[in-house]
Amino acid sequence: MLKLKLHWQILIAFILAALFGYFIPEGVRYVSWLGDLFLRALKMVIIPLVFSSIISGVTSMGDGKNLGRLGIKTIAYYLTTSTLAILTGLFVVNIVKPGVGVDLGFSKTVEGLEGSAGSVKDIFYRLIPENIVDSMAQGAILPVIFFAILLGYFITRTEEKHRQILTGFFDAFFEVMMKITLFIIRFTPLGIFGIVSAEVSRNANDLGAIAGSLAIYSLCVVAGLLFHGLVSLPLIVRYVGKARPYAHLKNMTVPLLTAFSTSSSSATLPLTMEALENNSGISNRISSFTVPLGATINMDGTALYECVAAMFIAQAYGVDLTFVQQMLVVITALLASVGAAGIPMAGLVMMTVVLTAVGLPLEGIGLVLAVDRVLDMIRTTINVWSDSCGALLIARSEKEQTNIAVS
Repeated sequence: MLKLKLHWQILIAFILAALFGYFIPEGVRYVSWLGDLFLRALKMVIIPLVFSSIISGVTSMGDGKNLGRLGIKTIAYYLTTSTLAILTGLFVVNIVKPGVGVDLGFSKTVEGLEGSAGSVKDIFYRLIPENIVDSMAQGAILPVIFFAILLGYFITRTEEKHRQILTGFFDAFFEVMMKITLFIIRFTPLGIFGIVSAEVSRNANDLGAIAGSLAIYSLCVVAGLLFHGLVSLPLIVRYVGKARPYAHLKNMTVPLLTAFSTSSSSATLPLTMEALENNSGISNRISSFTVPLGATINMDGTALYECVAAMFIAQAYGVDLTFVQQMLVVITALLASVGAAGIPMAGLVMMTVVLTAVGLPLEGIGLVLAVDRVLDMIRTTINVWSDSCGALLIARSEKEQTNIAVS
């Protein structure tokens, strides 16, 4: 197995874990710690890796003009694809109408969501940290990125001798963090085995119910996600980025499988950067800026899911949303996806923002809870796939050739 490429090792580990968790559930407690350790190790490097990579990326751009150009391109891509994903979901849910006739007795109570609900303006407040050290300690990625961009920019504005010292320090720091990350990546198959076996064992008795309940709603979400991931994004990569999308998809196998298994785009971030640079040939200058930013604010899959789920809940409660209200769902889902953390079930928490915006009851979240875990895995995979496509597009717009450019 050690001679196999990493993505094959992960795939085999995933299948073995599913079988192990289902047929030998009593043995899961002996291996689940592998997944816990793996996730802890990935989370350990996220903040220092993001912080150093952003600063290294910003300082390597030179003056503020380059930073501004790259930043505008990146954010424009994220907003465009997220909006496209939401509109795809809105189209599917309006055609199929999965919420019509749903039995509300299926709903469950989700504890603690009311305290997690916030307004759209809170997303912007979280951008600027009151205490950057406290933000790092709490694992808040958005303020860390904001501070890192600010610090990197003003490093380029200092005197030459200070600029060289600080740039060299953060470049070296980033290099060390990548070495640590690549070491952790070696243990990905073991981590995936622990995570998946525990999850299958936990839901072994409910697998049939989960597969059968809310099937039409789940299919709407999955259909929208697959269309966005396998049609919309590849078309953008092919005709805007002038690159081979499915060759790029093959190169991203490891981070995509990891994203599917962990449901965390932040935990997948080191793998994404490594695959972009070593497989697709994208420069560190591009990947170190676009990928950490994308893992935080580019949530195509989450945005699509929030739109479909909100419309499904409205249909289940017999609420006929007007065109204006549906547009409010689109806008709020876009902003809420920007504020969603790259952690499992973050989209479910941010759903409270969308429901509150259009006056739907928060209890409606209980309707989608039973199938959320599986959908979370798929939408996280689309989030990471979109991040990687964004990095490729930005690289091509900067005249980088990459390994998958169309000749």
